[in-house]
Amino acid sequence: MDRWQAMRIFAKVAETESFAETARLMHMSAPTVTRIVASLEDLIGARLFVRTTRSVKMTEAGTRYFDDCRRILADIAEAEAAAAGSYATPAGTLAVTASAMFGQMYVLPVMTEYLDTYPTMGGRTFFVDRPVNIVEEGVDVAIRIGHLPDSGFTAIRVGSVRRVVCGSPGYFEKHGVPSTPADLKAHRVAASTSAWASPEWRFAGDQRVTIDAILQCNTNEAAIAVAKEGWGLTRVVHYQIGPALIAGDLQIVLADYEEPPLPIHVLYPEGRHAPAKVRAFVDLAVSRLRENRLLN
Repeated sequence: MDRWQAMRIFAKVAETESFAETARLMHMSAPTVTRIVASLEDLIGARLFVRTTRSVKMTEAGTRYFDDCRRILADIAEAEAAAAGSYATPAGTLAVTASAMFGQMYVLPVMTEYLDTYPTMGGRTFFVDRPVNIVEEGVDVAIRIGHLPDSGFTAIRVGSVRRVVCGSPGYFEKHGVPSTPADLKAHRVAASTSAWASPEWRFAGDQRVTIDAILQCNTNEAAIAVAKEGWGLTRVVHYQIGPALIAGDLQIVLADYEEPPLPIHVLYPEGRHAPAKVRAFVDLAVSRLRENRLLN
């Protein structure tokens, strides 16, 4: 008996829950499928299916064997694909998601470099400020900020982000630099309601300050623009003001009081079985994001 073929047939019966459907999909006769599964059961020494006139269900032993078969068959498929070259060259379309502002500022340059490197590839981006279900929405790679729940996906940490209070040098020359979180009450604040809906700003050591923001902006970009103009202070995630920090348009204050930073991960579902298009993008994204000093 061809053990590999028998495992393929068994796995297909487990997926379809039908000997007849398996026979049709694999271009075999139903009696042949039945015979091969029975021979496999004899070889293993355990019943893999419970058969009735109306259904085919796996036994407990069959369920365990099915998990092992899927892993073994995937390893074989990957080895064959690698030998044939299909896993060596990226092909198709790559879908990537990230939060809106982070995606535009830091992920989009990675995507365009990736597409320049692999001109036969296509790309799609989903830069939105909401959780994206990677599997249901057909996304290949996600860049996530924050602590990740257990998902079974592969996650590679590439940096971290801080919640920071910032203002322009001109503003600090006129109004002074706050030395403690409590000093913020004496300063004008433009708050971004999209990121900081709560008027309570939290700092290290469980310090909390209720901010009476004179100006409330519905986007981070607007709050940052106001701060750059020297009108007042704002609080954002530090990657959002990276270019302004480099240009000297903004500076961070109260750094000693910041909460612990949030991690940034590159996340993808297939692990070591990921196709070449995913692995190539992940390698590039990890390299580019880790070397960005604003994210570390």
